[in-house]
Amino acid sequence: MDPECARLLPALCAVLADPRQPVADDTCLEKLLDWFKAVTEAGSSLLLLQEHPCLVELLFHALRAQDLSPRTLSFALRLAGVFAAQENCFQHLQQGELLPGLFGEPGPLGAAAWVAPSVRSGWIQGLRSLAQHPSALRFLANSGAVDTIFSLQGDPSLFVASAAGQLLVHILDLAMREPAEGRVCPQAWDWPVCARKIVCHLEDCLRSDAAPRVTQALHVLTTTFGHCHGLWTQGLWVQLSPLVACLLEKDPMPAPHTLVDLLLSVARPQALRIQAFNVLLQPLACVLEAAAQAPATPGLLEGAAGDPMAVDTLPPSKSACVGLLCSALAHLELLQPLPQRPSPWPQAPLLAATVTILRFCNGSAAPSSEAGGRLCTMLVGCVRVQRAALDFLGVLSQGLGPQELVTQVFAVLLEYLMSPDSSPMVLKKAFQATLRWLLSSAMPPGCCDLEPCAQLVLGELLAMLQKRLCSPCWEVRDSGLEFLTQVTRHWGGQASFRQVLLASELPELTRQLLQDPESYVRASAVAAVGQLSSWGLLAAPSSPEQPAIPQETPLEALLLILTTDSEGFPRRAVMRVFTEWLRDGHAEVAEDPERFVAEVLRAAGKDGDWEVRVQGLELALVFLERLLGPRGSSAVAPPSVTARAMRALCQVQLFEFAFRSLFDCDRPVAQKSCDLLLFLRATATPPGSPQEAGDRPNVASVEAALRRWRAGEQGQPLGELAPEAILAVLRSMDLEALRDTLAKSSDHVERSPQSLLQDMLATVGVLGDNEADCY
Repeated sequence: MDPECARLLPALCAVLADPRQPVADDTCLEKLLDWFKAVTEAGSSLLLLQEHPCLVELLFHALRAQDLSPRTLSFALRLAGVFAAQENCFQHLQQGELLPGLFGEPGPLGAAAWVAPSVRSGWIQGLRSLAQHPSALRFLANSGAVDTIFSLQGDPSLFVASAAGQLLVHILDLAMREPAEGRVCPQAWDWPVCARKIVCHLEDCLRSDAAPRVTQALHVLTTTFGHCHGLWTQGLWVQLSPLVACLLEKDPMPAPHTLVDLLLSVARPQALRIQAFNVLLQPLACVLEAAAQAPATPGLLEGAAGDPMAVDTLPPSKSACVGLLCSALAHLELLQPLPQRPSPWPQAPLLAATVTILRFCNGSAAPSSEAGGRLCTMLVGCVRVQRAALDFLGVLSQGLGPQELVTQVFAVLLEYLMSPDSSPMVLKKAFQATLRWLLSSAMPPGCCDLEPCAQLVLGELLAMLQKRLCSPCWEVRDSGLEFLTQVTRHWGGQASFRQVLLASELPELTRQLLQDPESYVRASAVAAVGQLSSWGLLAAPSSPEQPAIPQETPLEALLLILTTDSEGFPRRAVMRVFTEWLRDGHAEVAEDPERFVAEVLRAAGKDGDWEVRVQGLELALVFLERLLGPRGSSAVAPPSVTARAMRALCQVQLFEFAFRSLFDCDRPVAQKSCDLLLFLRATATPPGSPQEAGDRPNVASVEAALRRWRAGEQGQPLGELAPEAILAVLRSMDLEALRDTLAKSSDHVERSPQSLLQDMLATVGVLGDNEADCY
């Protein structure tokens, strides 16, 4: 420990132990605990306590004091756990009865402070830290702590309850880890006392008629099989799987989706996995049964539904029914891309069920029975179910389906996109799902040609977009522009798409939205204009009778936004578009790339938004790569190439922009500039390249300007620069050291342990003003 920290530590412990003192806030205590963790990881906890007895005194005071604040008591419990994580220190503290006092009945468990969730949480975290060795396992088995953890699983604080379940998993893993070594699978009678106690508790919970207790056990088991991979988990599953299987037979099934989480996390029992999958499918099967004209869908859904009365098994209340459907859809969405998903995967039935759910939600599905009518009433206009169904429908685009069903998918998506009743969020989800289905309909996948069905849909979509871009709701205009950007990116080169788009008002509407009152919409319009212009789709329509009226070019329009828009989002979008244009060789940019880069860097350098300046440096890097070759290449540019490149870089004033950015007050800007200059130096001035005698350029003026900029005097420009002087300055700069400095957080000095202790003491007036280092 640092000598100055050692000097301050007794005073700090005295402050923490004094209930009359205003203890530092939680953030300071967290930092203090992190520091002690780092100290103990680097050395002996026992030696630390022997050299600093004030720490033990603080822990004993936490044990005896009745008026200590919950915040300080929680800190003391966690600190004790940090020290006791090392076995010799654990034994030292146990001999003094400190650990039984803090983590057993005599301590906070029987005190009034236990009512504070922070104390219960600190108790759990302290045990989690010390549970690292066999001595801790014996202590847990004999102290009654495990029983307390069982009770905390039902704690009213969700954070405490979750932490208790995670602690049980950790103890079980610690207890079983050693006995399993060298064996195929430990038998139940060989399990340590702690492990047997936890497993017996889990068995009791799984047999319980109380759903909360079943849920607690299932959460513990799901975490266990998800995070523990020892051979002992096989024996645990053999022991508990019969009880888990019994849960599947209960009616009603307790905690169905928590049970599904467990069964899908266990890779062994295929039969139970299929049963679990059917639990997920049942609500969707009920929906199919409830619809009078649902598509014929043979497959696993038949087994999940059973009979036409299956729809009656859906919960009668709207909130419960909606929750069940959303939970099933969310689980299936997560399961679909996983390799361990059930096989065969019922793609067609799932498509049919999801389309039917969406039709119930928009009122276009006819119910088949009275129960179906109740379901229809519950789902009509339900945004929550619509969002979940559209998300899952988008995921299902990764699989194939019968053409009839694919047609129905596009039809229901169009219904949602065209409906005036679709909320902005539902509309956004519908756009996203539609794009995914269009991309999956390419022939072959990845090609820009679409299947005939999708071709027809694309034409209807563009007609619908015209209306959406005129919506009074800015979120709708924004979603429409995002969709237009994406479809143009993928199909801007396709003849049929170009023909329909150019015949529409979309290009002109997009131009107009560059002036939208909402900055998010202007930013999306910038991105759309960027894509349309890249594909040559912004030309004004003309005819012999009505020649096209001259308009400002897309480049001029976006430059105007970059230099005049009051909001950062549109200006950032312009910089991203310009960078993409330069990289892809956009026609307007290719006419005079040096002039383009110079104008953009001049505007970006004056921008008050650091993200705009960072993007300006990215554009400068793209320009460098065009001149000198790609980043990551070890090749050094030939002298003739370097000379031409340096002249071009000086002409566009890239160096002035980069050097100013090197001293920018926003660290990401300075880091990006450092990367740019390192790339330039490595490419243009390789290590060991000699400087010819008698040809040493005068760099004094450049270095003087850099010193002024470093000091914050940014007003004076560099003036006209000679390429040789720039290269000489680059050789002389220690850019690697600067990069390392920038990689550190801005408060790395102020976060030192000494500074932390000083600040905590200054808060209560123990230190004079000159000793505090507040931050």
